[in-house]
Amino acid sequence: MQSRLFILFFFLIALSSQAQNIMVGAAQTDQYVPQLKKKIVALVVNQTSTIGKTHLVDSLQKAGVIIQCIFAPEHGFRGNASAGTHVSSGKDEKTGIKIVSLYGSHKKPTADDLKGIDQVVFDIQDVGVRFYTYISTMHYVMEACAENKIPMMVLDRPNPNGHYIDGPVLDTAFRSFVGMHTIPLVHGCTVGEIAKMINGEAWLKGKMKCELTVITCKNYTHAMPYVLPIKPSPNLQTQSSIYLYPSLGLFEGTVVSIGQGTDKPYQCFGMPDLGWGNLKYRPYSIPGVAEKPKFMGFECVGFDLTWYGYEKARYDSALNLNWLILMYRSSTDKTKFFNNFFDTLAGTNQLRLQIIAGKTLNDIKQSWQKDLTSYKQMRLKYLLYE
Repeated sequence: MQSRLFILFFFLIALSSQAQNIMVGAAQTDQYVPQLKKKIVALVVNQTSTIGKTHLVDSLQKAGVIIQCIFAPEHGFRGNASAGTHVSSGKDEKTGIKIVSLYGSHKKPTADDLKGIDQVVFDIQDVGVRFYTYISTMHYVMEACAENKIPMMVLDRPNPNGHYIDGPVLDTAFRSFVGMHTIPLVHGCTVGEIAKMINGEAWLKGKMKCELTVITCKNYTHAMPYVLPIKPSPNLQTQSSIYLYPSLGLFEGTVVSIGQGTDKPYQCFGMPDLGWGNLKYRPYSIPGVAEKPKFMGFECVGFDLTWYGYEKARYDSALNLNWLILMYRSSTDKTKFFNNFFDTLAGTNQLRLQIIAGKTLNDIKQSWQKDLTSYKQMRLKYLLYE
């Protein structure tokens, strides 16, 4: 145990030292604040939209930028709403600025929402996974800007999972808010690169183009580790959970719990009737994090992956399907293992059918390669970083 603590300590020190040299797009104030002055601005931001320890809203107001509206994504402006729950519009208590929710039935700004706006600025930390909905919110905002002839600026941030590309490319028959673009499950792009891709591949409605500016990060490459200074959503609380999220997120489309309603969300998995494992836990309701977690109040048996997330997940640079295949094969009622959400998350029905058919991990991954090769070639056109 002591040796693992030393490994974790030096791992975090190494990552932090590299991350300290990275300057996010929002910190490049000389590159964009002069353009925003004397304009009426709308921001698409949440709790991760900071320059150092100061929120972008406060920084821009101090610089004399007029902010008329804040558009809030899933989890809300302050990032304290549970996944999938309704996010209300209203006013920010601190500044009095109007907040418009872009989650639920109102995912896209209307012409009325944008009335009087001269410039929209998007600044949200992403984690590089197709079903993480911030890039879907960005898509809809770009579309609204294109329709209303309003320029949009993206303040870019590093992708903590940007060092690899893996998983099935979205089949358009399964397009949804948790997967709008024909990209792999782990796409290897920053939000700025995805924005350029959306424009360049004509993915907006009617093949419209958004007038787009990307303020890039300094001293960043895709190979570089990046420790997120602020948790990007309620259940991604640690760097371990962020590295494990691409692989464990698929379990949301199954009967398996991934620790929501515990102190290890996205760092473990289990279920009540599993007869073996190295972890026991009992999910409970946590306001703003997991209101009604799977198996609430029931003891689950499973596996703690926290150390795997810190020590191995980043260096594997691959989507890990072993746990998913293992749990399916261990399930006592395989007809109820997958729910209707699984294909939506995977962006295809093929992964589910391959697992049911008993395909090997190698066979499953091999079936993605042709699409991944085409995607990687296309991605090269939009890369902003090595």
